[in-house]
Amino acid sequence: MEKEVVLTVNGLKKIEDELEQLKTVRRKEVAERIKQAIAFGDISENSEYDEAKNEQAQMEERILKLESMLKKARVIDEDDITLDVVSVGVTVQVKDLEFDEEVEYTIVGSAEADPYELKISNESPVGRSLLGKKVGDIVEVQIPDGITKYEVLEIKR
Repeated sequence: MEKEVVLTVNGLKKIEDELEQLKTVRRKEVAERIKQAIAFGDISENSEYDEAKNEQAQMEERILKLESMLKKARVIDEDDITLDVVSVGVTVQVKDLEFDEEVEYTIVGSAEADPYELKISNESPVGRSLLGKKVGDIVEVQIPDGITKYEVLEIKR
């Protein structure tokens, strides 16, 4: 059985938008680049042609991946999210007890994870350890450097 892809409503929209962009705009752009490269003549030693074909292959692979994700998607309905415990779709403020720093993570499915936006996967060590926890709970997380402890301070949308 294929693994479902857990998405928030925003994550679903982001994937749908990217897919639409790839299918309607990027496909035409890449096809035009291939056509121009062919116009240069001999395609056996034509680096523009090779680059355009590689880009086309990568783009088509991405389209298939996005379509597959959408087929397996389970969208988290914001109305179903309770703020009693940490779950996918919530933002959780935690205190790193080792460094005495507060950090805020949004728990998302792995397809939406983006460490630069502090969106962490429910499958990551930190995300997995926070799931089901309540305000005041302290969790220990195995990280590459050892073990770190977080205290759950707040759970919000």
